Amino acid sequence: MKKDITELYIVVDDFCFQYEQYLNSQTLPRHKQPTRIPCLEISEIMTIVILFHQSPAKNFKYFYTSYLMQYTSEFPQLPSYNRFVELQQRSLGHFHALLKILCAMAKQTGLGYVDSTSIPVCHNKRIYRHKVFQGLSARGKSTMGWFFGFKLHLVINEKGELLNAILTPGNVDDRTPVRELTLKLAGLLFGDKGYVDKDLFHDLYERGLKLVTGIKRNMQNKLMSLHEKILLRKRSIIETVNGVLKEDFQISHTRHRSFINGFIHIFSTLVSYILKHKKPAIKLHNLIPN
Repeated sequence: MKKDITELYIVVDDFCFQYEQYLNSQTLPRHKQPTRIPCLEISEIMTIVILFHQSPAKNFKYFYTSYLMQYTSEFPQLPSYNRFVELQQRSLGHFHALLKILCAMAKQTGLGYVDSTSIPVCHNKRIYRHKVFQGLSARGKSTMGWFFGFKLHLVINEKGELLNAILTPGNVDDRTPVRELTLKLAGLLFGDKGYVDKDLFHDLYERGLKLVTGIKRNMQNKLMSLHEKILLRKRSIIETVNGVLKEDFQISHTRHRSFINGFIHIFSTLVSYILKHKKPAIKLHNLIPN
């Protein structure tokens, strides 16, 4: 079913205009103009990619060759599928910048939930002959077993809004990027037992961010306020967000032929999630007041 994409295109086009002005102010002017002018602007390319994530299509080639034909009036100069795959590589920096801006615009409520999820780039049987992400990804282990790819570290608030995201190789410990991930946050940060670390707790606490986690079997039990204990039990919200990213937006894809397009897929998926109107959320009015 065709839907109105005017609002989406205006948001993306305004961002691209401001971002291009910023890039031009930071770089030297070009003396040579490109000999081949693309038939699509970067804002149009980004709109098409985001529209794919918002559509019911799960395969981009089917989306481009069939579903997108409903929007020929909005995109009258669509190139071939192979040419579009080449053109979309121009939008990598734009998607990354847009993701960072949207994360910075999220409301900081004093509550945050941190977690990581695995993003395999190939099947385990093809690890030793995988070449697309060679030197970028690594072999790691999650609760679902061994995988080869990346780890996506996320921080969200109780409204399901994305506060920050960092992509690391699969063998990076979950606690390593937390300091950078929560650089601008304050209040309470909830995580699972994998984030238990004495030095990490003190570093965050000195910045005004209290890390609240469960305790392991060999740890001494410590007092926790009832309010924090209840909010810690709501940590499943970030697991739900990870499920939405993987099931609804298909962020985990193991058939990329280019590492640039692979990163575009990940960044555009996160952007599409941020632009999603209905997100998993916690109803705080049902909780016991502090």
